[in-house]
Amino acid sequence: MSTVITLLADLLVAVLLIATITSSVRLSSRITRLKADEEAMRKTIAELMLATETAERAIAGLRTTLSDCDRTLADRLRTAERYAADLASQVEAGETVVNRISQIVDATRQVAVFERKAPSEPAEKVNSQGDRLRAAVATAEALAERTAKRFKGQVR
Repeated sequence: MSTVITLLADLLVAVLLIATITSSVRLSSRITRLKADEEAMRKTIAELMLATETAERAIAGLRTTLSDCDRTLADRLRTAERYAADLASQVEAGETVVNRISQIVDATRQVAVFERKAPSEPAEKVNSQGDRLRAAVATAEALAERTAKRFKGQVR
C-alpha cells in the first residue's frame, strides 16, 4: 500500500506540476502581450507629445502673426482716416473757391445787365465803373480758367 500511496502522491505532484506549468505559460503570454501593449502606449504617448509641441509652436506663430496683422491694420486705418480728413478739408476748400467764383460770375452778369439797362448815366461815371467791372470780370474769368485747368490736371 505504501507503493500505491507513493505512486498516488507522485501522480498528484505531477498533476500539480502540470497545472503550475500551464498557468505559468499562460501568465508568460499575458505578460508578453502587456509588454507589447506598453511599448505601443509609449510610442503613442511620444507621438502625442510631439504633436502637442508642434501645435503649441504653431499657435505661438499664429499669435505673433495675428498681432503683426493687428498692428499693421491699425496703422493703415489711422493713415486712411488722416487721408480722409485731408481730402474732406480739400473738398471743402474747393467748394468754397467754386462758390466764390460763381458769386463773382453772377455779380459780373448782373453788372453787365445793369450797364445795358442804364445808358442814361453820364459817360464818365459809366466808363470808370465800367472799367472796374470789366477788370473784375476779367479777374473772375482768369480765376475760373485757372481753377478749371487745376481740376482738369487733377482729374487726369
